[in-house]
Amino acid sequence: MKILISNDDGVNALGIISLAESLEQDHEVTVIAPSKERSSCGHGISLGEPLRLTKFRENVYACTGTPADCILVGIGQVFKESKPDLIVSGINHGANLGQDRYYSGTIAAAREASFRGIPSIAVSLITGPNGGEGFNIAANFIAKLIKHGVHKIIPELSVLNVNVPDIPEEQIAGVKVTFAGFQLYSEEVVERVDTRGKSYYWVGGTYDGHKDIAGSDCNAVFENYISVNLQSLNGKNYFEYEPLMELIANIE
Repeated sequence: MKILISNDDGVNALGIISLAESLEQDHEVTVIAPSKERSSCGHGISLGEPLRLTKFRENVYACTGTPADCILVGIGQVFKESKPDLIVSGINHGANLGQDRYYSGTIAAAREASFRGIPSIAVSLITGPNGGEGFNIAANFIAKLIKHGVHKIIPELSVLNVNVPDIPEEQIAGVKVTFAGFQLYSEEVVERVDTRGKSYYWVGGTYDGHKDIAGSDCNAVFENYISVNLQSLNGKNYFEYEPLMELIANIE
Protein backbone atom coordinates (compact mmCIF):
# COMPACT_ATOMS: atom_id res chain seq x y z
CA MET A 1 0.00 0.00 0.00
CA LYS A 2 0.91 3.65 -0.29
CA ILE A 3 1.17 4.98 3.27
CA LEU A 4 1.70 8.61 4.26
CA ILE A 5 3.23 9.15 7.70
CA SER A 6 3.22 12.36 9.72
CA ASN A 7 3.47 13.47 13.37
CA ASP A 8 3.66 16.54 15.60
CA ASP A 9 7.13 15.92 17.08
CA GLY A 10 8.99 16.83 13.90
CA VAL A 11 10.54 15.05 10.96
CA ASN A 12 13.62 13.94 12.92
CA ALA A 13 11.76 12.47 15.92
CA LEU A 14 12.67 8.94 16.94
CA GLY A 15 9.03 7.84 16.92
CA ILE A 16 8.37 8.68 13.28
CA ILE A 17 11.70 7.15 12.21
CA SER A 18 10.84 3.89 14.01
CA LEU A 19 7.39 3.83 12.42
CA ALA A 20 8.70 4.47 8.90
CA GLU A 21 11.39 1.80 9.22
CA SER A 22 8.83 -0.77 10.32
CA LEU A 23 6.19 -0.03 7.67
CA GLU A 24 8.53 0.41 4.69
CA GLN A 25 9.44 -3.27 4.91
CA ASP A 26 6.10 -4.14 3.30
CA HIS A 27 4.70 -0.86 1.96
CA GLU A 28 5.52 2.23 -0.07
CA VAL A 29 6.06 4.81 2.69
CA THR A 30 6.27 8.60 2.39
CA VAL A 31 7.02 10.85 5.38
CA ILE A 32 5.73 14.44 5.49
CA ALA A 33 6.20 15.91 8.96
CA PRO A 34 6.65 19.31 10.58
CA SER A 35 10.11 20.86 10.27
CA LYS A 36 10.05 21.53 14.04
CA GLU A 37 8.17 20.26 17.06
CA ARG A 38 4.45 21.11 17.00
CA SER A 39 3.23 19.23 20.06
CA SER A 40 -0.22 20.19 21.40
CA CYS A 41 -0.88 22.51 18.45
CA GLY A 42 -4.32 21.02 17.90
CA HIS A 43 -5.97 21.13 14.48
CA GLY A 44 -4.66 24.47 13.27
CA ILE A 45 -3.98 25.04 9.58
CA SER A 46 -1.96 27.84 7.99
CA LEU A 47 -4.30 30.07 5.99
CA GLY A 48 -2.36 33.35 6.19
CA GLU A 49 1.18 32.27 5.40
CA PRO A 50 2.97 30.21 2.73
CA LEU A 51 4.18 26.69 3.44
CA ARG A 52 7.52 25.30 2.36
CA LEU A 53 8.31 21.65 1.72
CA THR A 54 11.93 20.50 1.94
CA LYS A 55 13.02 17.10 0.69
CA PHE A 56 15.39 15.53 3.25
CA ARG A 57 15.96 12.32 1.38
CA GLU A 58 13.98 9.97 -0.83
CA ASN A 59 10.32 10.00 0.27
CA VAL A 60 11.01 12.12 3.38
CA TYR A 61 9.84 15.76 3.52
CA ALA A 62 9.82 18.50 6.15
CA CYS A 63 6.92 20.97 6.08
CA THR A 64 6.99 24.37 7.77
CA GLY A 65 3.34 24.07 8.81
CA THR A 66 1.27 22.17 11.35
CA PRO A 67 0.56 18.43 11.30
CA ALA A 68 -2.77 19.10 9.57
CA ASP A 69 -0.91 21.24 7.01
CA CYS A 70 1.40 18.29 6.35
CA ILE A 71 -1.58 16.14 5.40
CA LEU A 72 -3.11 18.85 3.21
CA VAL A 73 0.18 19.46 1.37
CA GLY A 74 0.74 15.74 1.07
CA ILE A 75 -2.67 15.06 -0.46
CA GLY A 76 -2.73 18.26 -2.53
CA GLN A 77 0.78 18.08 -3.95
CA VAL A 78 2.89 15.00 -3.27
CA PHE A 79 -0.08 12.64 -3.77
CA LYS A 80 -2.15 14.84 -6.06
CA GLU A 81 -2.26 12.19 -8.80
CA SER A 82 -3.31 9.39 -6.47
CA LYS A 83 -4.26 9.56 -2.79
CA PRO A 84 -2.45 7.38 -0.25
CA ASP A 85 -4.26 4.23 0.86
CA LEU A 86 -3.65 4.95 4.54
CA ILE A 87 -2.28 7.70 6.76
CA VAL A 88 -0.54 6.94 10.05
CA SER A 89 0.35 9.75 12.44
CA GLY A 90 3.01 9.15 15.10
CA ILE A 91 4.60 7.58 16.92
CA ASN A 92 3.95 10.41 19.35
CA HIS A 93 6.40 10.98 22.19
CA GLY A 94 3.84 10.79 25.00
CA ALA A 95 0.28 9.67 25.58
CA ASN A 96 -2.79 10.81 23.68
CA LEU A 97 -5.50 9.66 26.06
CA GLY A 98 -8.83 11.09 27.14
CA GLN A 99 -9.20 14.77 26.36
CA ASP A 100 -5.66 14.90 24.94
CA ARG A 101 -7.32 14.23 21.59
CA TYR A 102 -8.51 17.84 21.44
CA TYR A 103 -5.01 19.26 21.84
CA SER A 104 -2.96 16.67 19.98
CA GLY A 105 -1.32 17.56 16.69
CA THR A 106 -0.72 13.85 16.16
CA ILE A 107 -4.43 13.08 16.23
CA ALA A 108 -5.16 16.24 14.21
CA ALA A 109 -3.08 14.90 11.31
CA ALA A 110 -5.04 11.64 11.37
CA ARG A 111 -8.32 13.53 11.71
CA GLU A 112 -7.50 15.70 8.66
CA ALA A 113 -6.88 12.54 6.66
CA SER A 114 -10.26 11.19 7.72
CA PHE A 115 -11.92 14.43 6.60
CA ARG A 116 -10.34 13.76 3.19
CA GLY A 117 -11.76 10.24 2.98
CA ILE A 118 -8.55 8.36 3.81
CA PRO A 119 -8.40 5.72 6.57
CA SER A 120 -6.20 7.04 9.38
CA ILE A 121 -4.43 5.86 12.53
CA ALA A 122 -2.88 7.90 15.33
CA VAL A 123 -0.34 6.09 17.49
CA SER A 124 1.38 7.26 20.69
CA LEU A 125 3.92 5.83 23.10
CA ILE A 126 3.37 6.60 26.77
CA THR A 127 7.03 7.37 27.30
CA GLY A 128 8.30 6.51 30.75
CA PRO A 129 11.04 4.70 32.63
CA ASN A 130 11.80 2.34 29.74
CA GLY A 131 13.46 5.26 27.95
CA GLY A 132 11.51 5.05 24.70
CA GLU A 133 12.47 1.47 23.86
CA GLY A 134 8.78 0.86 23.21
CA PHE A 135 8.85 2.75 19.89
CA ASN A 136 9.74 -0.45 18.08
CA ILE A 137 7.01 -2.33 19.93
CA ALA A 138 4.45 0.32 18.94
CA ALA A 139 5.67 0.38 15.32
CA ASN A 140 5.48 -3.40 15.03
CA PHE A 141 1.98 -3.39 16.52
CA ILE A 142 0.81 -0.92 13.87
CA ALA A 143 2.39 -3.14 11.20
CA LYS A 144 0.39 -6.09 12.58
CA LEU A 145 -2.85 -4.08 12.54
CA ILE A 146 -2.27 -3.18 8.89
CA LYS A 147 -1.36 -6.77 8.00
CA HIS A 148 -4.71 -7.85 9.46
CA GLY A 149 -6.52 -5.25 7.33
CA VAL A 150 -7.42 -2.66 9.96
CA HIS A 151 -7.59 0.05 7.28
CA LYS A 152 -10.50 -1.83 5.70
CA ILE A 153 -12.69 -1.65 8.82
CA ILE A 154 -12.07 1.93 9.97
CA PRO A 155 -15.44 3.66 9.40
CA GLU A 156 -15.66 6.92 7.47
CA LEU A 157 -15.16 10.03 9.60
CA SER A 158 -13.35 8.24 12.39
CA VAL A 159 -9.78 7.88 13.60
CA LEU A 160 -8.21 4.80 15.12
CA ASN A 161 -6.30 5.98 18.21
CA VAL A 162 -3.62 3.65 19.60
CA ASN A 163 -1.67 4.15 22.85
CA VAL A 164 1.17 1.82 23.79
CA PRO A 165 2.80 1.61 27.26
CA ASP A 166 6.58 2.09 27.23
CA ILE A 167 7.41 -1.19 28.95
CA PRO A 168 9.24 -4.36 27.86
CA GLU A 169 7.15 -6.38 25.43
CA GLU A 170 6.83 -9.33 27.81
CA GLN A 171 5.17 -7.03 30.36
CA ILE A 172 2.39 -5.89 28.01
CA ALA A 173 -0.79 -7.51 29.30
CA GLY A 174 -2.55 -7.53 25.94
CA VAL A 175 -4.71 -5.26 23.81
CA LYS A 176 -7.99 -3.66 24.85
CA VAL A 177 -10.63 -1.89 22.77
CA THR A 178 -11.48 1.17 24.85
CA PHE A 179 -13.23 4.54 24.90
CA ALA A 180 -11.73 7.92 25.76
CA GLY A 181 -11.26 8.48 29.48
CA PHE A 182 -10.30 11.64 31.35
CA GLN A 183 -6.82 12.82 32.28
CA LEU A 184 -6.22 15.00 35.35
CA TYR A 185 -3.93 18.00 34.93
CA SER A 186 -3.21 20.75 37.43
CA GLU A 187 -4.51 24.21 36.53
CA GLU A 188 -1.26 25.84 37.58
CA VAL A 189 -0.04 28.74 35.46
CA VAL A 190 3.54 29.70 36.31
CA GLU A 191 4.38 33.40 36.31
CA ARG A 192 7.93 34.52 35.69
CA VAL A 193 9.62 37.85 35.08
CA ASP A 194 11.85 38.61 32.10
CA THR A 195 15.06 40.69 32.14
CA ARG A 196 13.02 43.84 31.52
CA GLY A 197 10.83 43.29 34.56
CA LYS A 198 7.73 42.21 32.62
CA SER A 199 5.72 39.14 33.53
CA TYR A 200 5.29 36.14 31.26
CA TYR A 201 3.50 32.81 31.82
CA TRP A 202 3.90 29.08 31.28
CA VAL A 203 0.70 27.07 30.93
CA GLY A 204 0.23 23.32 30.87
CA GLY A 205 0.38 22.31 34.50
CA THR A 206 1.42 18.88 35.71
CA TYR A 207 -0.10 15.45 35.19
CA ASP A 208 -2.07 14.29 38.23
CA GLY A 209 -3.29 10.90 37.00
CA HIS A 210 -6.66 10.01 35.52
CA LYS A 211 -10.22 9.30 36.52
CA ASP A 212 -10.80 5.64 37.30
CA ILE A 213 -13.30 4.73 34.57
CA ALA A 214 -13.63 1.06 33.68
CA GLY A 215 -13.16 0.48 29.97
CA SER A 216 -11.35 3.76 29.34
CA ASP A 217 -8.09 4.16 27.49
CA CYS A 218 -6.52 5.70 30.62
CA ASN A 219 -7.36 2.65 32.73
CA ALA A 220 -6.16 0.25 30.05
CA VAL A 221 -2.65 1.68 29.69
CA PHE A 222 -2.34 2.04 33.48
CA GLU A 223 -2.95 -1.72 33.62
CA ASN A 224 -0.20 -2.26 30.97
CA TYR A 225 -2.54 -2.90 28.04
CA ILE A 226 -2.26 -1.41 24.59
CA SER A 227 -5.33 0.78 24.13
CA VAL A 228 -7.14 0.89 20.79
CA ASN A 229 -10.24 2.98 20.19
CA LEU A 230 -12.19 4.54 17.36
CA GLN A 231 -12.77 8.25 17.76
CA SER A 232 -15.83 9.38 15.86
CA LEU A 233 -15.89 12.67 13.99
CA ASN A 234 -19.65 12.63 13.43
CA GLY A 235 -21.05 11.64 16.82
CA LYS A 236 -21.38 7.89 16.28
CA ASN A 237 -20.51 5.50 19.10
CA TYR A 238 -17.91 2.93 18.05
CA PHE A 239 -17.15 1.45 21.48
CA GLU A 240 -17.07 -2.35 21.15
CA TYR A 241 -17.26 -1.97 17.35
CA GLU A 242 -17.51 -5.63 16.33
CA PRO A 243 -15.13 -5.64 13.32
CA LEU A 244 -12.41 -4.03 15.48
CA MET A 245 -13.07 -6.39 18.40
CA GLU A 246 -12.75 -9.37 16.08
CA LEU A 247 -9.56 -8.07 14.47
CA ILE A 248 -7.90 -7.43 17.84
CA ALA A 249 -8.89 -10.90 19.04
CA ASN A 250 -7.20 -12.43 15.99
CA ILE A 251 -3.99 -10.48 16.65
CA GLU A 252 -3.82 -11.63 20.24
